Amino acid sequence: MLKLARRRLSASRHALRNARDWLALSNDLVQAGHTPYEVIAQDDIVRLRYYPPLAETHITIDGKTVNVEAQPFPIPLVIVAPLAVNMLIYDLFPERSLVRFLRARGFEVYLVDWGTPSARHNHQSLATYFADFLPALLQKVREHSGSQKLSLHGWSFGGMFSYCTTALGDKDIVNLALVGAPNDYHANGDLGRQYQRLSKQLRWVERRWGWRVHDSRKRFFRAPGWGNALGFKLTNPIGSLQGYTELLKKLHDRNFVSAHATNAAFLDRMVAYPGAVVQDFIQYLWVDNVLAHGQLPMPNSNATLKNIQANILAIVGKQDIIVTKECTSALLNQVGSTDQTLVEVDGGHMGIVSGSKAPAQSWWLMADWLAARSGKQQKSKKTG
Repeated sequence: MLKLARRRLSASRHALRNARDWLALSNDLVQAGHTPYEVIAQDDIVRLRYYPPLAETHITIDGKTVNVEAQPFPIPLVIVAPLAVNMLIYDLFPERSLVRFLRARGFEVYLVDWGTPSARHNHQSLATYFADFLPALLQKVREHSGSQKLSLHGWSFGGMFSYCTTALGDKDIVNLALVGAPNDYHANGDLGRQYQRLSKQLRWVERRWGWRVHDSRKRFFRAPGWGNALGFKLTNPIGSLQGYTELLKKLHDRNFVSAHATNAAFLDRMVAYPGAVVQDFIQYLWVDNVLAHGQLPMPNSNATLKNIQANILAIVGKQDIIVTKECTSALLNQVGSTDQTLVEVDGGHMGIVSGSKAPAQSWWLMADWLAARSGKQQKSKKTG
């Protein structure tokens, strides 16, 4: 009885300590964001990261050993992040870090971090990101790497930014590795049907009153970070609730609490959408559905998606209700690319890029596809 009481007391102490650290998202618990990087360019809150070669000769990803390639591919890889998320998703756990994996596979890895927009950034529209910021940052990548040709990897809106920038005429973007990238919003399952109804209603308002979303003040449309985090969780409310229930049961287990805190550091620290971006969502994407017609979500542009000649890999999730297979696959009918690959994997919108199954189902596939299209690696010359 005395031993049992001691064990229970010890477990209670561990649980209290773990609960305290979890509430604070203590650095002792959070495993994300530990891969070293350099900031090689910055414009206000937007930063361009470069991940230098790994010091190890091999790393472990998803329980598998990955040898670190000594020589990189000639064509660098730029990860274009979506808005709203923080960058921890690309470096979530030491054994589930996309940037570490891609670096080990032999790619010179750069990452576009859009930063945390405040109220003073409400004027920034979708075009601000794909027509202004991104082309300038890609030029910085070219200067740093010495390579004119580039590959882009984009998840969600990062995928949309990647192909929109390419459509503006950058013919040296040779590979587009897209994951959960939206195109035809009206073909987006249940959400698509809601967008169609909204489109009919707002088009009626425009015909009757001449009002469009962009006629209102941008600040009214700002979406705060906490709202975006809540929206993500509500896509799977049962799973979110079960996660917290499991946490209460396993508060004594430091490893479990650490894993939960690491995921929470990403999900609970999402950032805001600027007001003009939300206006563009509503008008260009939901109401006008311009991407499905080969147009770009911006005013006064003659560029079309037919301009895209880059090789395209499109990965979609079977359980993705935010961007369905039909929403993404419409892109392949709009572009001028001849090398097109569409692959469906298990997982929801976030799971296909950072979930526990992502390394096996998405990462290896993407790395192999890029490796075949990124030039031959130069072998080290033996001396002596």
